[in-house]
Amino acid sequence: MKRVEETDDCFILDFNPFNPVDVAKLSAVNDGDVDEELSVVAERGQVACRDYPHSRHLCLQFPFDTTPHDKHCDLCYCYICDSAAPCECWTTHFHAAEHVADWRSQRLVKIRPRTL
Repeated sequence: MKRVEETDDCFILDFNPFNPVDVAKLSAVNDGDVDEELSVVAERGQVACRDYPHSRHLCLQFPFDTTPHDKHCDLCYCYICDSAAPCECWTTHFHAAEHVADWRSQRLVKIRPRTL
């Protein structure tokens, strides 16, 4: 099957390209002529883990699983201290993530110190 762009100079869309798209309803069929890569050409609105303050382990600019943990963006904060990154203990706290029980307990102690 030839691509529409190769066969016609002008064609009418059966949808409004400016309406929001429900990504869950999209499907892709690879008939051999399509690249297997996906390219996002636009996005609308803000993304919480990129555009708002976020814990270092949730940063989209420096993904926790694929970049050194000490790297951080301007909106990252320390998961343990709840302060802007880098905190005073950043050399150890930059490894902190909520999915590790030890870090969660350290956060509770730091954020809500016990009153004696």
